[in-house]
Amino acid sequence: MVRMSAEERRESVIRAAMIEFARGGYNGTSTEVIAKRVGVSQPYLFRLFPGKEAIFLAASGRCCQEVTEVFRKASEGLQGEAALLAMGEAYQALIADDPDKLLMQMQMYVAVASAEASGDREFGEALRAGWMEMYDTVRLALGADVGEATQFLAYGMLINVLVSMGFRPDHRVWTGFYESVQSKE
Repeated sequence: MVRMSAEERRESVIRAAMIEFARGGYNGTSTEVIAKRVGVSQPYLFRLFPGKEAIFLAASGRCCQEVTEVFRKASEGLQGEAALLAMGEAYQALIADDPDKLLMQMQMYVAVASAEASGDREFGEALRAGWMEMYDTVRLALGADVGEATQFLAYGMLINVLVSMGFRPDHRVWTGFYESVQSKE
């Protein structure tokens, strides 16, 4: 059996942490469960990351990067409404194919809000930077239109909330969404 490098193990930890934090949240997920999912000891886990917060920040950062890349690829070569629809469809496919990606986003928002409420503004700085990269990617794809980018991301957040809460595709709450969203739901 081939041994993994530290970088490969680190990548495994980030992937496992995305799943575990998505399902259990920051406070409800132990580093023990992450180590177990990866198949390493907790002491080894802490050789790769200085602590639970660093693991969470790496997993959250990766989640933001992956969502941003979905938007970037979907809108490549497109403009205006075509870019908007392509990004919307790509995001729908992402959260349908990988529900943990949606849950990780929601857990990220909760963890940052919780840290802020307790006076820790620094915790969310890197995550806000990642989110701003996503915002800028969307804004540029939509011709640098702030209003369009804001509306697109607002719809996305509403979709996140409704899907997270388990609203079925045929529920009346979906009425009024972009045509592409309605046809997929």
